[in-house]
Formats: sequence, structure tokens, C-alpha cells
Amino acid sequence: NEGRIIEDEEVKKSIVTKRPYQEWIDENLLPLSKIPYTNNPTPVEKLDFLTRQKLFGYTIEDLKTIINPMGGQGAEAISSMGNDTPLAVLSEQPQLLYNYFKQLFAQVTNPPLDGIREEIITDISLAIGGDFNIFEIESKQCKKLKIQNPVISNEDLDKIRNIDHVDFKSATISTLYKIEKGVNGLERALEKCVDATFKAVSEGCNIIILSDRGVSEEFAPIPMLLACSYIHHSLNILQVRSKFGIIIESAEPREPHHFALLFGYGASAINPYMVNEIIHDQVNQGFITGVKADYAIVNYNKAIAKGIVKIMNKIGISTLHSYRAAQIFEILGLNKTFTSKYFPYTPSRIEGIGLMEVEKEVKKRFQKAFPNSKIANLLPLEIGGIYRWRRGGEKHMFNPTTISKLQQAVRLNSPESYKEYSDMVNEQSSNLMTIRGLFEFNNLDPISIDEVEPWTEIVKKFKTGAMSYGSISREAHENLAIAMNRIGGKSNSGEGGEDPKRFQKEINGDSRNSAIKQVASGRFGVSINYLTNAKEIQIKMAQGAKPGEGGQLPGEKVVPWIAETRNSTPYVGLISPPPHHDIYSIEDLSQLIYDLKNANREARVNVKLVSEVGVGTIAAGVAKAKADVILISGYDGGTGAAPLTSLQHTGIPWELGLAEAQQTLILNDLRSRVVLECDGQLKTGRDVAIAALLGAEEFGFATAPLVASGCIMMRACHLNTCPVGIATQDPELRKNFKGTPEHVINFMYFIAEELREIMAQLGFRTLKEMVGQSQKLNVNKAIKHYKANGLDLSPILYKPEKAKTQPIHNTTEQDHQLENVLDFDIIKEAIPSIYRKEKTRVTFKIKNTDRSVGAILSNEISKIYGAQGLPEDTILVDFEGSAGQSFGAFATNGLSFKIHGNCNDYLGKGLSGGKLIIKVPPTATFKPEENIIIGNVALYGAITGEAYINGMAGERFCVRNSGATAVVEGIGDHGCEYMTGGTVVVLGKTGRNFAAGMSGGVAYVYDPHKQFDSTLCNMEMVAFDPIEDEDITKLRRLIKNHSLYTSSPLAKRILADWENEQKHFVKVMPTDYKKALQRIAEEKKIEELIAD
Repeated sequence: NEGRIIEDEEVKKSIVTKRPYQEWIDENLLPLSKIPYTNNPTPVEKLDFLTRQKLFGYTIEDLKTIINPMGGQGAEAISSMGNDTPLAVLSEQPQLLYNYFKQLFAQVTNPPLDGIREEIITDISLAIGGDFNIFEIESKQCKKLKIQNPVISNEDLDKIRNIDHVDFKSATISTLYKIEKGVNGLERALEKCVDATFKAVSEGCNIIILSDRGVSEEFAPIPMLLACSYIHHSLNILQVRSKFGIIIESAEPREPHHFALLFGYGASAINPYMVNEIIHDQVNQGFITGVKADYAIVNYNKAIAKGIVKIMNKIGISTLHSYRAAQIFEILGLNKTFTSKYFPYTPSRIEGIGLMEVEKEVKKRFQKAFPNSKIANLLPLEIGGIYRWRRGGEKHMFNPTTISKLQQAVRLNSPESYKEYSDMVNEQSSNLMTIRGLFEFNNLDPISIDEVEPWTEIVKKFKTGAMSYGSISREAHENLAIAMNRIGGKSNSGEGGEDPKRFQKEINGDSRNSAIKQVASGRFGVSINYLTNAKEIQIKMAQGAKPGEGGQLPGEKVVPWIAETRNSTPYVGLISPPPHHDIYSIEDLSQLIYDLKNANREARVNVKLVSEVGVGTIAAGVAKAKADVILISGYDGGTGAAPLTSLQHTGIPWELGLAEAQQTLILNDLRSRVVLECDGQLKTGRDVAIAALLGAEEFGFATAPLVASGCIMMRACHLNTCPVGIATQDPELRKNFKGTPEHVINFMYFIAEELREIMAQLGFRTLKEMVGQSQKLNVNKAIKHYKANGLDLSPILYKPEKAKTQPIHNTTEQDHQLENVLDFDIIKEAIPSIYRKEKTRVTFKIKNTDRSVGAILSNEISKIYGAQGLPEDTILVDFEGSAGQSFGAFATNGLSFKIHGNCNDYLGKGLSGGKLIIKVPPTATFKPEENIIIGNVALYGAITGEAYINGMAGERFCVRNSGATAVVEGIGDHGCEYMTGGTVVVLGKTGRNFAAGMSGGVAYVYDPHKQFDSTLCNMEMVAFDPIEDEDITKLRRLIKNHSLYTSSPLAKRILADWENEQKHFVKVMPTDYKKALQRIAEEKKIEELIAD
């Protein structure tokens, strides 16, 4: 009751100084690194190396594609294109249990994290030992063994196994079972593991090591995930789980997904001893080069740790301590009897296999390790073929035969070849690949195909996927746009912006303009002109191939023409952060939808989500946030580059997500408001028909149109070496592009015609009639497969009772409530400026419900003048009051907005040439430089323009700024994050993590008290450069402007003593940006010499 605001720092200090926490930690916490090594030899397995690899399901692909890159480079391998292999529950190949689990991820309702650029908040260390009552705040709570990287070596495990310490005692439990006893033996062995663990804990053990060492012809390994989860949950029921920690000693885990699952179901440390052996062998054979085996193991452990951080960050979790035992997964293909016992509280919606089939898969691996034939015993490891088609490996829907048939069909305009292609893809009765392959059409009510709407109407509902110019070549990108514009469909720009030259039609009537303009987290090229030239604007919340992750375009790929389109500097790497920094909630998404609708009232706003459990609830929120279109993407969609773990293990098929979204929207009376769209490995008319019956009204194709354009699925998109000129910027390789718009049009025509045949069989005259009629689908009873037989697909086909009375497709348009936007009043006053470029100065009162001010005005100017806008200061508007969110969003050239007051979040979002001035009211009595005058995330994705802020800004000031100039008197944390261009002058404090991910532009920080150092600035990509004469000139000019526009007392004081004050500035310069500028200057000199 002191009548004052208590600052955050003071509150925390009062708490942390109540008890001697540091002393308690120093006295009780035992770091693993402080325990001496035992020098015991690593246990030697009796079974030979090759047999054990076969027994644990290793393939040549595991070694070459997964383990070797991590051992050699310390990073997970990158791949490209989508996943067209069968789900684990449909695969003929024996699957590890891990493959039946899919990682969950954050989208919309809470943001994913960027654990690389925001490393200050991430931690993978774990403490192991017994826990006590959390309400007893005593020193004994600190009696823990701390492991910095819980992926531990054989030597570290031996230290723990033989630990001699009063506070710690370990026991090892074998997780093997007699193979001849089959499923009963496996079940009994699991119970014995539980009993043995309970006995050890009762005897005072607080570290339990689960080990699958000692496999033989008699004993097979229990799947380690199964053993870990069952022990974890069983001991929880017995109320002793908090008394011990679990350590895994296993030959099974090899990729980040496996480790994440083991941690997610209770493990505290993992020793992948088999991988250690494999790395030694690969180094000895010369497959891992340039590094010794022991160091390669350290590399591998670090790579796994990075992979785990990325998996945690997808769901918005920053520490492994929080992730451990959180079970943030969805099960796909395990039945509820099995999961309720061994994996309780994890969603599993379509049933599947149980313990018997799990044991059968162990037995299949066992039989391959111990074959009856001597010849089979001499065979090497199997090829694998998960990540790329291999003869004799896992099945792929796009394989050499299907690719050649599709390309033959579109090049020769051959319906016969297309029929062969579609039959191969569709006939999944014997070759199970997808959930939709398990369906068959029923309730047939045939009509003449002549009664069905023509293909020319159907293709208007077709779209090509979001592929950025940068991930694919100009030729491939424009080819898709021309084709889709010819048939009235829509192509998608992707997140890389678009060359404004494409907005104008060609002489022959063709248009290279992508009808859909994407807005992703990087906001590359998202200007008012870009948005004005869209028919649809898509907000990418997640991408099927890597949901919850951002992206990075290496500097060498940012060639001048790509840099120009993305409004960045050539040869400087570009980062797309995992989250949109203006979307931390559904309300924030609603604001961005509102911003974009203001920027182009004619364009629909589309929100792209990825299929996962709960996506229906998210879709309902997105519908309430006023999206016009909701896209549900399948997990198997393509990408230019993604970690292997993401491609295989994150997200679920669109069939589940689409059905959930359709049902949830109907149940909440929201279905009529939005158009539902679906994409993710759509390849045939049958795929489209099933998507429509499950609720989709529009359909996206990406991989298939690329194959039609010549793609041969080399899966080298991320290497810039595409031999057919599609996924490359190499000028020579681009000459190999042989695709034509006709090829893409033929593909769309064939899809539509196949769809028309199905519509005729089912009795639908239009695609609209077909939407949501799931009663026309049934499960194909003819399919006999030992794993697929247990699936229950009725949740997908469920049709809510409300569907009888509520619309099951889009019938109305969203009400975006734009009629009272302040811009319309400004436009009335500024007509002479807009049409005759006459100068106008007007004054308006503004309040915090006035949002996105300037966006509609900028849109009207952009329609007439394009990116050029109006001459500087043509329209000057003085506002008095408190501006709402997104003030000055996308403000174009010629606009000059001044607020006498303050401003909420997202000031100058996507600034496109305008000038924004925020100054304290003349009656203010406070010091501007000590008070926050604008909110968070100002100038997000700003392209060009100026901003002068007479006070402090919140967090993430100038995030992803690519060209604007800003002067501010102090900022919060994460300033200039991901910045790629422009100039920022901070005349005050900066907060933490300044310049994280900053790859371009320059920042100047006023630091008279010498406090701005590496503790506040993230030095990973920047350096402190000396201030040169041209910097002094620029700084003085900008501070003079700031003083002139805002009457800032601080600016006046600095200018009054300029000779001394100029010495107090620190120049923050990105290292790659500096090199790029030097390279550009050298290239210019060479060009001038050649010209002379």
C-alpha cells in the first residue's frame, strides 16, 4: 500500500533474496561434469555389429542420411519436397514405435519460439534425482545431478551407473524379453520392468537406468519408448514417480524425434550407445571425414540437442525441464486399448494396431537379423528409401513410373497416359499409402456426365501451392502463374515477394501476376503495392512440411534479383522467424486480418493452418477473427528445405484436419462464413473428390504441377542444383527448364475431368453440391492388411446433427466492419492530393479504436500510382489522441502522419514509404525519453519510409525492418531483430537481445554510460564498428530531423553538445552485411571497368 507501481525487477529481487538459493545450489547440486571418469571399458556386446543393426531396424539411409551429417557437421540433415511414403500404420515395412507418433506444434493460439536467435530463454539441461514437496522450500530440493546435455556418452553413463555419492544411487533394469514367448512374453517382461523399478526405488535408488544391451538369438529388445512410458505411468500410479529419474541406455534412438519422444514420456538422459558404435565404424570406413570418432560423437550429441530444442520450440516451450514428460504428441495408428494402458492422456483418434502387432514388428526385425537362410545372413543392411525413392525400399507415390506417366500425359495431352497415372496413384487396395486410400465411394446415384458442370468451372476452384521466388526459379514460378491465370484458377506468390513488373499484363493477354499474395513471418516484399495487386492474401501461420518452424535463405542464394524482390541486400542471408511477431493470440491474428483487409478490400484473406489434433478449434477461432478462407494443409506438403525430422514427424494427414475443421465449424454455426481449402499431396481427381466430400471447397496443388512442369523428384531443392531448372537460381541450370503453361493446364484439365466422372457417379451436378457430403464415403471392406484392419475411420466421416439444419459450405461473406474506418474521412479531404497531387494538410482526432489508419488511403493511392505513390509530404495529417493498433500500416510514399499523443502496437507495420511522427502532447509534464509512447512490434517488415518517436518504444522495435529509417528514444527487448536493411538510431536504453538475427542495415545506439555491450546485444551476427565521418554526418542529420519533427528535448541536448555527444554512439553492423556491401562495390567497379 505504498501508492506506487512496483517494477518487475524489484518484485523479482525481493523474492530471490528471501533465501540463500545460490548457497543451496553450490552445496547440493552435483554437475555430471564434476564426477571423475571411471575409465571402465565400454561394455562389449556378444552379438556381432551388423546383426545388431538389423535387429534394431537400421538401414543404409539411417547411416548416410541421418547419422553421418550429424556426426560430421554437428547439424541435422536438410531435405526437400514432401513426404509421399505410407503412414507407419499402413507400411509393409516393420516400423519403430516412434513412427506412430506425430509432434504437436503451436499455431495462432500461442506462438512457436525461435530458440536460435532467442537462445537466452532456452535451456536443455536437466536435473535428475528425487523430488520433494514443492511447498517445502528447503535446501534438500537442490540435491540433484545436473546434466548439461542430456544426450550422454558411454563414459558419462558409466559415471552415473557407478556413482558413489551419499545423495545418489542407481540401478539398471533390463528391457529385453524372450522372443519365443511372443506378445505374452513382451507383456510379462513389461510388468517385470515395473516391478523391478518399484523394488529398486523402494530400496533407495533415485536413478533408474533402462537398458536394452545384451540382445541375442534368445532375447529381443522391448521398444524403448514403450518401456519408458509404461514405467513412467505405472510408477506414477504407485505414487513413487517423483522419487527417481529415468536414464535410457538404448540402441534404438537415432534421430531427434526419437529422443524428443523419450524425453516427452519421462526420460531425463539418453545414451544412444549403438549410434556411438556406428559413428566409430563410419569414421573408420571414411564415410565421416575431417573429424575423429570421439569428436564426431560430440557433434552428434550437439546436433540432437539442437534438434530437441527445435522440436520444443515448435510448441512454444523453451526448456527441456518443461518438455520432459509433457507428452506433446498425437498418436496415429495405435488402438485405444493399447494407448490407454501404455500411453495414457495422448490423443489417438483413428485406432490402429495394439501390442500384438507391435510385437509382430519387433519379430519381423528379429527375423531379418536372424534369417533361416545363410545367404540372407550375409546380406548388408536394407536400403531404407524413406527420404528418397530407392528400388526395393519403402514405397513412394511419386516414383519413376508415376512421374514418367504424368509427364507423358501432360506433354502429349494424352488422357490414356493420365488414366494409367491416376490408376497407379488411386489403386491403394493392395498398395496402402494414405488414409484416403482406405475409402470407397458409396450411395451412388449416377447421372449423365453432360449434366455435370464443365471442367472450365471446376478449375476456378484450383490453386497452385505457395512456392517462393527464391525457392524456385523465375521460369518455374511465372509458368505456374500464367497457367493458372489462363484458366481462372489462382497461383500463389509464396513468401518471397513478387517483382512488380509481373503485375502488368503481357501484350498477348497473359498475366504473370500471382493472384494469391502470401504474408509470412519474414514479411519479405509485403508492401502496399504487393497487397494491392492481390485477389487473395494468404497469412501463412504454418507450413505442412515444417509447421512451427521458420526458414533461412543462405546469403549465396540471395542473388541480386532475389534481393530486389525481397527488398533486401544481395548476398545477405534472410531469416523467416518461426512466429509472426504480431500474432501471439487469436486477437492478434484478427488484427492482421483487419490490416490486410484495409490494405485491399477486394481481396479475400486466407489463413493457412496445418492439420493436427485441435485444428478444428483453431479454425473456429480463425473464422471468428474474420478470415474469408481457411486452408488446412496436410503434413506431407512439399518444401524447398526442411529438417528431416519435420518432414516425417510433425503434423498429420489433411483428411483428419479437414474433417475436424468441417465438423467444428458446423457445430459452432461458423461454416457458412468461410471457404474451406485443402492441400497436401493432392495428385488425382479422386483425391479432390474425397477432399470435397470431407468439406473442402477449394484445392491446392504444388508438387504435382511441378512434376507436370518437369520435376523428377531429385529432392535437391535445398542445394541449388536442380537439374531441370525448377528449384535453382543457377543461370545455366535454369536453361534446362522445359515446362510450359500448357503442361500445367493439361494437368488441371485431367484432374477436373476425372473429378467430373466421379461427380456423375455420385449424382452431383456442381462441385458446390458435393461439399461436405461425407455420407458418400465408406471404408473399403476389401482391404485386408494386418495393421490397417484395426483402424476406425468413422471420426473422419462423422456428420454432425446440426448439418441437417446448418449450412455445410460457404454461403455468406464475412462482415469486416470497414464502413466507419477513419481513412474514409481522410480520403474525402485529400481528393485533390490523390488525383492531382496537390498538397493537403488536415487535422483529426484519433482514439484507440481507430485501427490500421492509413492502410485504405495507401491502397487507393497504390491503385493509381503503384509503388511510386505520391511526392513527399503530399498529404500531411495531424492527429490528436491515442492511436489504435497498426497506425500507419503499409503507409505509402507521400503520406506524412503526425500524432500528438501516443500509439498502440504495430506502428508502421509494412511501412511502404510514408513518414510517421509520434510526439508527446504539448501539455505533457513527463520526460519523453523515460516513458513508453508506442507499443510493441513497431515497423515490423517496414520496407521504406521514416519514423520519429519522441519517447520509448516497447519490445521488438524494427523487427524485420528491411529499409525504413527510424529514430527512437529508448526500446524494450529484442530490438532490430531479423533486420535486413534500413537505419535505426536509439537515443536511449535498448533492453536485452538487441540485433538477434540482424543480417542487414545499421543501428546506432546512444550509450553515454557505457552500458551497451554483449550482455544486451546479441553478437552472433553483428559487430561493433568504429564510427566514421559518413556515420557522423548521417547521425546528425537524422537527429536534427527528429528534433525538427518532434521538438525532442533529448535530441536538442545532444545536438547542443554534438562534439562530445557524437563520441557516445555505438555502431552495430552485421558482419555479413558489411562483406556484402564490399562485394557489391567490387562488382560495380568491375562493371565500370568493363564498360570503359
